[in-house]
Amino acid sequence: MKLATLRTADGTRAVRLDGEVLVDLGHTDLGELFATEGWQATAATANSTTHPVHPVSGADFAPVVPNPSKVVCVGHNYTNHIKEMGRDLPSHPTLFPKFAETLTGANDPVVKPAETEALDWEVELAVVIGQKVRRADERQAADAIAGFTVMNDISLRDWQFRTIEWTQGKIWEATTPVGPYVVTPDEVGGVRPALEVTTTVDGQVMQRDDTGTLLFDPVFLVQYVSTAITLNPGDIIATGTPAGVGNARDPKVFLAPGQRVVTEIAGIGACVNEVVAA
Repeated sequence: MKLATLRTADGTRAVRLDGEVLVDLGHTDLGELFATEGWQATAATANSTTHPVHPVSGADFAPVVPNPSKVVCVGHNYTNHIKEMGRDLPSHPTLFPKFAETLTGANDPVVKPAETEALDWEVELAVVIGQKVRRADERQAADAIAGFTVMNDISLRDWQFRTIEWTQGKIWEATTPVGPYVVTPDEVGGVRPALEVTTTVDGQVMQRDDTGTLLFDPVFLVQYVSTAITLNPGDIIATGTPAGVGNARDPKVFLAPGQRVVTEIAGIGACVNEVVAA
């Protein structure tokens, strides 16, 4: 299934893609849907004859989960990216947080903050949690994965590297596109998918890799994060970005107003965002 949160004139709605329409699932957003018992059956059995529908054409996608209780991001999780940043392979995941206000829709414009001259792209496979879990074993972690989505972890590199701790460069308001769909594991080869990830800027390929090369896979990351803190339905874990970021290029290349950045994962979808001036 491909699931989304749609903006409508009456507020957001949780929907399922069904051909050329989006079938309303009776919930305000995917976070609310995932928090209900038996959400999988609810989503699978809704049909266009008994539920309201919305056209796919012109759909205004909200972040797949507009208000997650937490967004946990992983740094240094693709071998090539670690090498381009001049670092050793880590023995444990590098984690940092994002907040709900940081997220924006898959097709929303990204406003370049006036305070930065180093706006960078990062395509990421993001895990969306479908059930509450704490100190998960491998099976529990796999069962807790509702599906996967696309995230562009847009970063302010000049703020990120002011200190050894990255958060201040990662949490600017409405700078992180996520969506447009959450795709259930059965459609992408399971809970450890091997999918091509790419970033293009104005049509030029900047990043290309495969999620099968992640050092720490989605199931492990759910286990690892849930050891520290409860993961709730709708929470998001971003699994890291591959080589090709602008900050690692020589000379460095950053996003500017007027550019179009596309972050795409095969079988899941793409975030397509115009960079605009503040």
